[in-house]
Amino acid sequence: MHVWPFPRPDRRTYGADAVVTGAGSGIGRAFAVELSRRGGRVVCADIDATSARETSTLIRSEGGEALDIECDVADASQVLNLADASEQWLESPVSLVINNAGIGTGGNVIGETPLIDWQRTIDINLLGVIHGCHVFTPRLRAYGSGGIINVASAASFGAAPRMAAYNVSKAGVLALSETLAAELSGAGVAVTVLCPTLVKTNINDNAAITESAAHLATTLMKLIGSSPESIVRTTLDAHDRGQLHVMPQLDAKVAWQLKRLAPGTYTRALGLIERVAN
Repeated sequence: MHVWPFPRPDRRTYGADAVVTGAGSGIGRAFAVELSRRGGRVVCADIDATSARETSTLIRSEGGEALDIECDVADASQVLNLADASEQWLESPVSLVINNAGIGTGGNVIGETPLIDWQRTIDINLLGVIHGCHVFTPRLRAYGSGGIINVASAASFGAAPRMAAYNVSKAGVLALSETLAAELSGAGVAVTVLCPTLVKTNINDNAAITESAAHLATTLMKLIGSSPESIVRTTLDAHDRGQLHVMPQLDAKVAWQLKRLAPGTYTRALGLIERVAN
């Protein structure tokens, strides 16, 4: 009888030895805590060492096992070190990777968005996920089991004006995830890409975002944003079912369908809304 080195495919998020980037707050912290509650050991990685430590301390206070590691995902060498340090601590392979670390960007139109904001957004939101997939995928493929969850956004297909850098970075994550899923088909490694709309997090705190856009986003998050805990539970359950795309909120599902059914009309409608609003 074959003995799986990881949890069985339909329950792979339970008892998983997981690495979560951007685990210091928001969706990343919610992923780390929920995975621990599902019986897994969790490596909490974040560019902010103090925040990562707070998450691992929270997990341990609930009786879980966690390690915190400072990691800038924009630096490929640090992601490689994260993988090696995680396996050394676990004394076994990593079975689930959550590429979550990211920043917000918005408020300016193309041509007015500073190039430094473009670069920083692409480096963290897209290259950070590329680095995670580049480092961990060969290891998971070699083990023949496990999973990868990449955190994108409904912005990856929504194409809202004044969010170009963020949209482009998240669209890259979506394309990367779909490509990775195709390449790993039959390899025993599941891939899921999360595309939420508004989630109650602190993503705007260190964002390259104008004051007016930040105020609007923060207000909307408070009014209609979903809790990171609910988003995470939905995503992990979908991953266990082998689901590739996860649009956890109704507005994300509607936008996804409208964009696929009538892309031209959808884009013109966005332009009209932008002109009316500004």
